Amino acid sequence: MATGYSLKALALAAGAAAALGLAGCQSAAPEAAADRQLTGINIPEGSNEDFIVNVGRRVFFSENSADLTDVARATLDKQADWLTRYPAYKIKIEGFSDEKGTADVNTALGQKRAQSVMSYFALKGVSAARMRTKSFGNTRPVRKCDDLSCWSQNRRVVTVLDTEVGS
Repeated sequence: MATGYSLKALALAAGAAAALGLAGCQSAAPEAAADRQLTGINIPEGSNEDFIVNVGRRVFFSENSADLTDVARATLDKQADWLTRYPAYKIKIEGFSDEKGTADVNTALGQKRAQSVMSYFALKGVSAARMRTKSFGNTRPVRKCDDLSCWSQNRRVVTVLDTEVGS
């Protein structure tokens, strides 16, 4: 009897850990409120957590490129839909690069990536008045190492909801 209870608790904990792990992935968790309730995590719709967990806030780029990939467009489509549903939010679009190249080149590339995302949102109907961009170049790496696995994670744009909700 105690073993059965322990296995059930372990399974619930593993499910919760898996759901939390999705927070950093581009994959979306189930959208319906009922599905969110089943995971054991109560995420308020329209919240920052909803955006991060159920939509995804990061898109990635190829080396030396600001061109959107099909995977990036799919995530940005979900972001644009969410932003349309919750028009009170303003966003900061943060562009990043890997550590290869000079600081000036990396800052410029981060800005081009952020602008690429901003332009895509504008095409999807998100008002320019709700958006601003910022490039961090290579100054805020997700991971730092001399390896492709690190560099590819650092070539990104992150859509950040402004902390103040307002029009």
